[in-house]
Amino acid sequence: MEIAIIAHDRMKADMVQFLNKNKAVLSRNEIQMVATGTTGSKAENAGFKVLKMLSGPMGGDAQIAARVAEGKTQMVLFFKDPNSSHPHEVDINMLIRVCDVHNIPLATNEATAQLLLSAIE
Repeated sequence: MEIAIIAHDRMKADMVQFLNKNKAVLSRNEIQMVATGTTGSKAENAGFKVLKMLSGPMGGDAQIAARVAEGKTQMVLFFKDPNSSHPHEVDINMLIRVCDVHNIPLATNEATAQLLLSAIE
């Protein structure tokens, strides 16, 4: 199972904390993680193996959306910052739409992400 992880700048520390909290599930052999560039680097620094795409504003969100459309990614954990505007909002909305079109579970906050991971424990 491939899980994509994405976090806006103000949410990256929360994402790493979430990953550490769920290390037992995320470190299983059948779980692969893919991430946008900076989020992936933070996850790697925390000891996780991650396939890194470009950073979100440089096309990483679109790369992950393509993986969803190709059937490679089965879950997306996207810690969005609800208190900031983002210049690549169009890409974010496209990723959300692609997840909806392909019926892929998408969490945009920690509570929902925890429910999704609990479902695969």
